[in-house]
Amino acid sequence: MKIVLETESYTPAVDKLVADAFGPDRFAKTVYRLRDSVEHDTSLALVAIDKGEVVGTLRFWPIEIEGTPALLLGPLVTAPNWQGKGIGSRLMHAGLARAAAQGHRIVVLVGDEPYYRRFGFTRALARRLELPGWVDTDRFLARELVSGAMTGVMGMIGRPGEASVPALGKVRRAA
Repeated sequence: MKIVLETESYTPAVDKLVADAFGPDRFAKTVYRLRDSVEHDTSLALVAIDKGEVVGTLRFWPIEIEGTPALLLGPLVTAPNWQGKGIGSRLMHAGLARAAAQGHRIVVLVGDEPYYRRFGFTRALARRLELPGWVDTDRFLARELVSGAMTGVMGMIGRPGEASVPALGKVRRAA
C-alpha cells in the first residue's frame, strides 16, 4: 500500500468511496455546503493505493476565518475492508506534513474528537470559531500547524474571498 497524490484518474474511485461512506445526506452538512463551488487543494489531495485500487482518501479545502487563511480537512475515508489497518493515520500524517511544508498554519474539521486528538486536533482551539450553519460543537476541532497560529484568530469560517456564506443560513450550534 502506498500514499500518493490524487490524480484525475483516481477521482471516480474517490467519489465512490466518499459516497459509500457518507451517503447522499452528506451534502446537507455545513462542511459540505462550505465546499460548494470551491475546488479542493489538489496539492494536498492524497489517496491510499493497493494494487491499483483506491483504499483511502484525504482532501483539504481552502477556507478563511474572518480573512485568515486556513484549511478544512475532509473527508478522510478508508475502504471498509481496510479499516483498522492504519490507512487513515498514514493519510493524516502525510497530509498534515504536506500542508505544513506548504506553509499552511491552521486546519479545522468536524469529526470524532477521540480519533483526531492523536493528530493534534482539539476542541479548545475551535471554541472561538463559528461555522455558518449547524454543527455539533463537540465534533468541531482545530489544529495549529505552526505554534501560536490561532492566537487572536476568531469568528466565522467562510469560503476564500467571501465575508460569509449566506446560503447556509443562520448560525446554530448544538446544545
